[in-house]
Amino acid sequence: MKTFEQKWTAWLDGQLSGKELVNFEASLPDKAAAEAEKHDAQKLGALLKEQLGAQTMSNEEFFSHQLRERIGRETASQDRHGERSTWWTVRRLAWSGAASLAAFVICAAFVLRDRNPGEQSQYLTQILNARVDPAVSPNATISMFETKEDKVTVLWVEGLQSLPADYAAK
Repeated sequence: MKTFEQKWTAWLDGQLSGKELVNFEASLPDKAAAEAEKHDAQKLGALLKEQLGAQTMSNEEFFSHQLRERIGRETASQDRHGERSTWWTVRRLAWSGAASLAAFVICAAFVLRDRNPGEQSQYLTQILNARVDPAVSPNATISMFETKEDKVTVLWVEGLQSLPADYAAK
């Protein structure tokens, strides 16, 4: 059963018919005032439809409006669920760490595969002779290095004022 307000609204909108219309109009205390109010409500409805009609949007405005609405819905949905996704999830971080470690191991294996740990380095030399004459220079050091593979001898002199004759390079 409809309330009076529901019947009144249906009567204003012209949705009552037949026996229901006759019964409702008979229940009105002042039918002339009600008819005047109905006429005023219909005029107001027509005016509002005319003035407040949907604005015509260009394609750009419509597309922009759709995007703003979608962003608003997604933001509201994320706020309700409390989820904020990031690119660096724990799973992706673990996988990238494992991949980096695997790449390091492969590179280290290629670099160190030719090395024999017990073998002497090619840069190691042997000190052959270190002799200082205190009369010539008390703080002097003379070192001689030789590499057999490259057949090179290096004479290293520090703090010597003059080179003795027996150290002449040949």
